[in-house]
Amino acid sequence: MITFNNLNDVPNVRHAFFTREGGVSTGVYASLNCGPGSSDLADAVTRNRAIAMEMLDRQPGDLVTVRQAHTADVVVVEKLFSHDQAPVADALVTDRPGVALGILTADCAPVLFADKKGKVIAAAHAGWKGAVGGVLDSTVKAMVGLGANSASIIAVVGPCIAQRSYEVGPEFPRPFLAQDPSTQSYFVKAPKPDHFMFDLKGYVLHRLRLAGVGEAHALLADTCFEEQRFFSYRRTTLRKESDYGRQMSAIVIER
Repeated sequence: MITFNNLNDVPNVRHAFFTREGGVSTGVYASLNCGPGSSDLADAVTRNRAIAMEMLDRQPGDLVTVRQAHTADVVVVEKLFSHDQAPVADALVTDRPGVALGILTADCAPVLFADKKGKVIAAAHAGWKGAVGGVLDSTVKAMVGLGANSASIIAVVGPCIAQRSYEVGPEFPRPFLAQDPSTQSYFVKAPKPDHFMFDLKGYVLHRLRLAGVGEAHALLADTCFEEQRFFSYRRTTLRKESDYGRQMSAIVIER
């Protein structure tokens, strides 16, 4: 698993950006596939999620995740719930100790948040649709609603697809530019005519700063390129494979 020093320094908060390594799944899901939405064996996914919680010194039942759908919807978690009870949303926020918030990704950007006092935390799934749609803004707003000061929030963007691996078509930039013409800087011309290479990580950092967080950082990683470390939807699509695993990112306030 990967951690970030600025979040490690927050009192009473533990976090991890998990890689694909260290689990029990096999084949295209090897090995720490934490995604119930995949076609992996359910028992293997359950065990992998438990392994991830063990690495955070938590019990399997301490983990809450949502049914991600590239929305801007945020769930304020007041009590534990199972995955079968999970609502459709793309971010979770809590001030309850012992509740581990988990986000699943395979190229989209996982973002973990904590206020510097360690009283409020959040986890968000920021694909391009969610980021444009305001999921990061909604997450910060929900944290403030639980007592956090936005200027005291640390946000860290975890492993996601890098610009060198993210080719998009000619129509792709339009919703970004319609919303904010300055976002042209996150697109560079691709070798293929009329195509672009998109900097998802840079754009997510841009949106975090606009949302008012005090610190916005990002890990250096490329989920598509680093096959041994990460699952990748795009890599799977390019290879025409049947399915793909999901890595988890999680954060918890310790009891």
